[in-house]
Parts: sequence; structure tokens; C-alpha cells
Amino acid sequence: MNYTPRAVDANLREMLRGLPAVSVEGAKAVGKTMTAGRLARTTIRLDRREEAELLALDPSRLRRDPTPVLIDEWQLMPESWDLVRRAVDDGAGAGAFLLTGSATPRARIHSGAGRIVRVRMRPMSFAERQVETPTVSFASLLADGRADIGGNTEVGLGDYAEEIVRSGFPAVRAQDGVHRRDSLDGYLTRIVEHDFSELGHVVRRPKVLEAWMTAYAAVTGTTATYEAILDAATQGIGDKPTRPTTAAYRDTLERLWILDEVPAWVGSRNRLASLTQTSKHFLADPALAARLLGVGSGALVDQPQPGKIVARDGTLLGALFEHLVTLSVRVHAEVERARVLHLRTKGGEHEVDLVVERDDGKVLAIEVKLNPLPGDKDVKHLRWLREKLGDDLLDAVVVTTGPLAYRRPQDGIAVVPLALLGP
Repeated sequence: MNYTPRAVDANLREMLRGLPAVSVEGAKAVGKTMTAGRLARTTIRLDRREEAELLALDPSRLRRDPTPVLIDEWQLMPESWDLVRRAVDDGAGAGAFLLTGSATPRARIHSGAGRIVRVRMRPMSFAERQVETPTVSFASLLADGRADIGGNTEVGLGDYAEEIVRSGFPAVRAQDGVHRRDSLDGYLTRIVEHDFSELGHVVRRPKVLEAWMTAYAAVTGTTATYEAILDAATQGIGDKPTRPTTAAYRDTLERLWILDEVPAWVGSRNRLASLTQTSKHFLADPALAARLLGVGSGALVDQPQPGKIVARDGTLLGALFEHLVTLSVRVHAEVERARVLHLRTKGGEHEVDLVVERDDGKVLAIEVKLNPLPGDKDVKHLRWLREKLGDDLLDAVVVTTGPLAYRRPQDGIAVVPLALLGP
């Protein structure tokens, strides 16, 4: 499979010029091995038993092999993490080690703080999928000053519905529709039947775990309580799983990088004191949510007449479109070393879908709307936040499914189709 450039590429190259060890972490199939492997001169794949055995027999090879040395799927041999950490302590130079990991093991290991720098890699953003040529730079939106907004696209609602179910996993999206669905179903089955046990978690009632994951997918983009998710997952089940059991589900799914929740923004410099601290629920990829819910693109959009595409289930499509936007924003924010959060007041009077925070506390606010031409109602929370934050608000953006990128003349809020948002 030909390599598709990823947003993290430039960051990894830059980090290896100054850091001895970098760990690229994320869910299986996001492309970690291919991305890191392009920078490595030596690759040790610990998912191959003979390579793991050779490293166990001769760990000193890490200091002899040509660098960077890539240790792929390090969690399968947790002691490899400590081997790298000790090599760094002993003076390994910049660019000595790359690690990739698809899970955080239960084994007790040193945190690696100060020795191994972690980088999160996610499924492909919309820009990385090369569906359209972006015209609006995320980096410029997050920078000081007023970003240029412009461009047009023919990517529309039907295309976004297709991209939601097509997945951001490189190998999965390369397949046709039937095989892609089979691959995603197999991915989800593997989580339940194999990956949990690989981390030492025995799933005694796999159907309950599958139902919990489906209920979780159904609350995509919301702050629903875990009690509500459990109730939805266990309707009709007399012997319900305990809270510790479902808490263990969450813990393991987080360690597998399958849950990718957006934390709440609690306000910079104490200007906002009434914000909820509940995270918003998202999986690693919107295609996983769609498969758990059993929906394809045809269940999300309809074509009542030639050339006209409309939402069949606006609530579900809106949630999954927000998932796709959130994934894309997080990929771009990782490159910029910025945090992605959400805002909601405790009473629910105000909500902002995404708040991207720089390390100086200044933020970019983003609302997500299916509406191709957002009106005043669609930007009211962005206007409210601008009044509250003043100069600490770098910019305000509505990401849409529309054809044009522009600034609204009445308030200067940027309107950007997702297809035109690039790094």
C-alpha cells in the first residue's frame, strides 16, 4: 500500500533531531508502524515471536543496531520500555529510538518521564484523506492575528456521510464497501475476543461488553452519564453488570486507545466559574461508532430527487459529523501542541463543541453544524464566549458541510467547510 503523508510526519522528524526516544501511541491500524518505520534504520517487531525472543536474549543490540531503532508494539514486551529508558539514561543520543504502542500494559513500568516523549497518533483527519485541497490553515486559526478565510468545494453532505463510514484507518478505507464493513466488524470483534485478554482482562460476558460499546456509540458527542450508558446497554437483562465491571470496560478501552473522550474546558484565568467538568464521548474513529450502530452512509443521507442530498437522520448524522470534525481538529492540534476540549455551562445554557487551547491559555472556539449556511442562532454561543474572553479568544469558527469558506460580515466569525480545513 502506498504511503499517504500524515500530519505527524514533520513533528516526528523534528523531535528525533533533538530527543533520544519518542513513543508513537494510538489504536491499532491508525498507521503507526508505517509512519514510524519510514524514519527507522532498524525495526524490531515484537508481534513476531522470534524477534521478541532475540531481543530478550540480547538486549544490548539496542545500542549496536543502526539508529533510529524502532521497537514496534512495545507493549507486547513491556520490559523493552525500560531497556530504552536505561539506554537513554546511559547517554543515547538524539534520534536513537522510536517506539510504537497500541495499548498501555498493566505491567509496572517506569513512566519514562524525561526520557521517552509520547506522541498520540489518531486515524486520518479529513485533510489527510486527500478528498479535497484545503484552503484554510488550522495553524493560522490558532495563531495570533486574523487568519485568511476563503475557498470553495463541491464536497457535500453525501460525501461526508461516506467518509464517516469509510474510516480513517488507512488499510480499512482502501477497501471496497463490503470488505470495509467486514474489516471494521472484525476490528470490533478482536477488541472483545483478543485485545482485552491481551491486557489481562477476562471478559466473562462478551455480549454485555458489545452492548455497552454500542450504547456508548449511541451517545457520541454527548456528556451522557455512564449510568445512562449502562442502563441503555442492559435493558432486559436481569443480572446487570456491576459498576466496577463497566468501569473496567472503560479503563481497558481507554488503554487500547479505543475511547477518545474530549475533556471539559474549565476556563482560563478563572473568568468562567460555572462550567461542567464532564467529558464528551467519542470513539477512536466515527466509522467504529457507525458500525456498532449498524448504519452505512445510506442510513445517514437520502436523495429525494437527482442532485439533492438530505439528512435521513439529522440527529445521528450530526453527531457522527461532529465526531469526524473532532477527529480532524485533534489531529491538527496534536501537530500544534495544543489541547482540544469542550465547553458546557452547568445549566446547559451555553455550549461550544470544541475549545482548542494553546499553552498560553488563549483559545480557538469551534462549533460544528450540518447547516451549510449557519445563521445567527448557530453562532450565539461563539458570540457569548467572545464577550467573556475578549482578547483571549484567538478566533471563532463554525465548521460546516457547505460549499464556501468565508467570514460572516456581521460578526467576523469564520465559516469553514470541513473539506477546506487543513493543517
